[in-house]
Amino acid sequence: MDKKGFIAQIAPLAVAEMQRCGVPASLTIAQAALESAWGMSGLTLKANNLFGIKGVGPAGSVTMSTTEYSNGQYVQVPAAFRAYRSWTESISDHSNLLLKPRYVMVLRVDGPTAAKAVAAAGYATDPKYAGKLIELMDDHCLHQYDKGEEEMEKVTVIVDGVKIKDGLFDAKTGTSYVPSREYGEALGARSVDWDGKSRTVNVVTK
Repeated sequence: MDKKGFIAQIAPLAVAEMQRCGVPASLTIAQAALESAWGMSGLTLKANNLFGIKGVGPAGSVTMSTTEYSNGQYVQVPAAFRAYRSWTESISDHSNLLLKPRYVMVLRVDGPTAAKAVAAAGYATDPKYAGKLIELMDDHCLHQYDKGEEEMEKVTVIVDGVKIKDGLFDAKTGTSYVPSREYGEALGARSVDWDGKSRTVNVVTK
């Protein structure tokens, strides 16, 4: 999956979380891109952890080596990270983390302000963390997603006359977004699963 594909995968989920709890979509996308190396980090491939959140998650935990900034230098240290069953679960947990009091200044502000606030609150030890996030926002035009309802219209997806899910429509690209699981199940799929290693959605119909 290239960077454009990664953003297309993450953006609808980030916008939905922004509408749910006020975390700027641009921050969610930028953090996911930075922390997961655009979905290709070992932690993301192994545990669907897009944000480098430590601890025990819904699917347990995995121990990985991570880079921390300490005493003026970058060092490698082992740490236990949360494991998730899907990217959707990881993004939701990220939002819930940012709803904690220490991150209150992140909510309902523009992307750059949120980037500075999340860094100041100690999300990461990297002193250049905010700058890296803002650079990603600027380079990939992520600010457009902070206007969720203005830039991406809500649409209703109907299959055989039956509404399956509300989605989002990007008027600039003419692309509609709807969660693949709901779409697959509406078409009678037995299962719809995300394969983090190959970055594919597997739909089983037989």
